[in-house]
Parts: sequence; structure tokens; C-alpha cells
Amino acid sequence: MSKNGKFSRTLMDKPYLIWSLLFIIAPLLMVVYYAVTDSTGSFTLKYIEAIPDYTSTILLSVLYGIFASLICLVLAYPFAYFLTKTKLSTQKTMVMLVMLPMWMNFLIRTYSLMTILGDSGIINTFLNSIGIDTVKLLNTSGAVLFGMVYNFLPFMILPIYSVLSKLDKSLIEAAHDLGATDFQVMRKVIMPLSLPGVLSGITMVFVPCVSTFYITQKLGGGQIVLIGDVIETQFQNANNYNLGASLSFVLMILILICLGVMNYFGADDKTEGGMII
Repeated sequence: MSKNGKFSRTLMDKPYLIWSLLFIIAPLLMVVYYAVTDSTGSFTLKYIEAIPDYTSTILLSVLYGIFASLICLVLAYPFAYFLTKTKLSTQKTMVMLVMLPMWMNFLIRTYSLMTILGDSGIINTFLNSIGIDTVKLLNTSGAVLFGMVYNFLPFMILPIYSVLSKLDKSLIEAAHDLGATDFQVMRKVIMPLSLPGVLSGITMVFVPCVSTFYITQKLGGGQIVLIGDVIETQFQNANNYNLGASLSFVLMILILICLGVMNYFGADDKTEGGMII
């Protein structure tokens, strides 16, 4: 590569490096700083030592993230698979419909679910019209899971669809020619080749589910407290930035572990989308 080419590439890299430094590296360093200092700026580990008090909350957050990710996977994989079997024009239309809710503000989408799941919402109004008593849907764990799945399902569908739509059809034809049944083709050819998209989708759903707080506040009515709620309370109400930062530090470690595991299982696959970071 010529010197001019190297210089041009360096210039093109600069905006990305500056962006990463200002909005990724710097915030992470601030989290670490507040986690190991007190309100006077003196070094202390008391906020790190307080983390075990929130173990149950952290485990509950991980549990909700796992359940929401599994539900999204069960719903997204068949949808993405059968979508690839339709005409190209239909695929474009369906992908646009999947992305359409994402164009709306996250807070508005979540708040709208309150009017749907409420005692006087659409669902209970319909149930009452056919003689069924009002069912408590809002302020329950089911409502929180529903909100997670509703908000983050597109993040599971899109990477799986992206990988499935680019599979080499000759591999599937070769499997059929060798006598494989449709089930065997799905289990031994399509599913292994689509694993990178599945891993990407799980990560893109699990991470925001674990760290969410608005969904639990609006759909859980404050009865379900996840780690995101605790962090938000420490920053907004208690003004305890140090404890909030230490809990954020734990959350950051959990996310990095998740990314590392996904990258490890997807590292050997050369299919596009195999690596998360």
C-alpha cells in the first residue's frame, strides 16, 4: 500500500477512534473510577464489597434475560426460516414490517402496552364482552417478559434471517441428494450453519433484557426489581453514584462474559455474523 493510501486510511479511522474514545472508553473508565472511590474521591472498596447484597437481584435479572431470549428464539427462528422460503418481494415487505416498530420510540412502545394489558385495556375489554372476568395482566412477571419479548424480538429475527437468507442452497440440495430427510437437513445442515445468527440474536436480546429498567417499572409496577432498576434508583433518587457505578461495573462484566461466550462458540464459523465483537 502506498503512503497516500496509508494516510487516507488513517484519516478514515480517526473519527471512529475519537468516537470510541469519547463514548465507549471514557464512560467505562468513569464507571470504574466511581466504583472504587467514595463521594470525596478517595479510594475505597466498600461499594464493591456491597455487591453481594444484590446477588439475588442480579440472578433474577439474568433469569429474566434467559427466559426472554429463549422465547424470542422460539418465535424468531421459525419465522425467519419460513420467511426465506417466500418470494423476494414478500421478504422485503415482511422485513420492513418487522423493523417498523423499531422506528417508534422505545418508551412509547412500552407505554402503549400498559393500555393493552391494563384492567380496562383491549384484552380485558374483549374478555369482558364474552363473559369472562377481568384478568390481571399488568404488574406481573408475565407482563414484564411480554414487554421484553415485544421490544427485542426484532433483534432476534433480523440476524437469524440474515444468515438463513445467505445459506448456500447447493449444500441443502446435496444433503437431499444423499438421502437426508427434511428433518435431517434442518438438524445437520441448516441449524449448524445458522448458529452465528442465533448467537448474535441471543446476545442482542439478552444484554438489553438484563439491563432494562423502564419495562419493569411500567409493566411490573415496581413489584419486580431487576439490577437495572437498582442502578437507576442509585443514580436518580439516592444520588449514590458510587454504588450505582459498582453495580454497573458488575453488569458490564456480565455483558462481557456473555459476549466472550458467544464469540467462543461462534469463532470457528466463518459465516457472516459469526463474531459478536
